[in-house]
Amino acid sequence: MAIDEKLRAILSDVLSLEAERVEEFDAETGLFGHLPELDSMAVATLFTEMEDRLDIIIEDEDVDGEMLETYGGLLAFTEAKCIGA
Repeated sequence: MAIDEKLRAILSDVLSLEAERVEEFDAETGLFGHLPELDSMAVATLFTEMEDRLDIIIEDEDVDGEMLETYGGLLAFTEAKCIGA
């Protein structure tokens, strides 16, 4: 399964969003501050699921507002982590 597909599944599961809605996300789709489901508690759960399902480690210093601003930013971050893992 491609990283994009896995990330969409994680977002759908963690945020309890319909899969069809998450499938419509593009690079410019706003996440943190745009999706009411993605609050600070959900971010922690999201990162934990990403680590578990993608076999990556997300360090505190890796996290910044930009990576969570859009789906494209989160996908780019995730792909870089998976390649570097």
